[in-house]
Amino acid sequence: MGLKGFVEGGIASIVAGCSTHPLDLIKVRMQLQGESLAPSPAAGAVLRPALAFQQSGSVAVPIHPPPRPGPIAIGVQILRSEGPAALFSGISATVLRQTLYSTTRMGLYDMIKKRWSGDTGVMPLHRKIAAGFIAGGIGAAVGNPADVAMVRMQADGRLPLAQRRNYKSVVDAIGRMVREEGLTSLWRGSSMTVNRAMIVTASQLATYDQAKEAILRHRGAAADGLGTHVAASFAAGIVAAMASNPVDVVKTRVMNMRVGPGEAPPYSGALDCALKTVRAEGPMALYKGFVPTVSRQGPFTIVLFVTLEQVRSLLKDY
Repeated sequence: MGLKGFVEGGIASIVAGCSTHPLDLIKVRMQLQGESLAPSPAAGAVLRPALAFQQSGSVAVPIHPPPRPGPIAIGVQILRSEGPAALFSGISATVLRQTLYSTTRMGLYDMIKKRWSGDTGVMPLHRKIAAGFIAGGIGAAVGNPADVAMVRMQADGRLPLAQRRNYKSVVDAIGRMVREEGLTSLWRGSSMTVNRAMIVTASQLATYDQAKEAILRHRGAAADGLGTHVAASFAAGIVAAMASNPVDVVKTRVMNMRVGPGEAPPYSGALDCALKTVRAEGPMALYKGFVPTVSRQGPFTIVLFVTLEQVRSLLKDY
């Protein structure tokens, strides 16, 4: 019975991850916008980027940087400069990540839920949240190497040709990271990955279960169909996106940072990255990529839970 939850959750997660991969890639590119504004560690104090000025008569007029492109513009930019296939950069890492991370978290959550709910089959919200924290944290620790590889493969196209890593696949990415940066590089940003996964899993799975139960209480067991699953998963996607975006921005930047031999890393850790990001770009920088996060998290969560319910229905006799 316990293994069945892992299989069901794994299948649903892989389907959801692959179908929404282009949206996740756009989100990663947006989260890395403006990162070059952060000064190097040797610069000492972290300051906001200075404005450039142009002379207009006897008055120096500040030149404001152009607005950063939104998700649609970035998607078009990727298509034009890198081609349609670039929208699926890192797809092999996504499959491995969902296989390791999401299969683990979904299966563990299902096991904990069954154990804690007892004969009633109903678990209070605080226990759902606690189960999500536990399952998400363990799943993230297992899947972190694939997560690092996925972020790097998705971000590679924004770099100059000479600086691109050009990983051939997730296996090549993990192998090169171990050879060039050491085994510990596979768990770079793992503290943020674990924190994000705990937040996402707790908010996503607990909200889905709570919303589904509320709808069924109001409308009766006969309403347990596609409409209810979509409504509950949409609510879960919005809550998860709002809760996890700041952690996700920091995680993306820490995982993507390039550290040369003998060089100090741009960020000493997650907290350092968060502080430098806020000081250099303002507090709202932690919500960079929020629109694509919601645009991705919503469809991902809907596909995840709708697929999960269908897989459960197919495997109910096993």
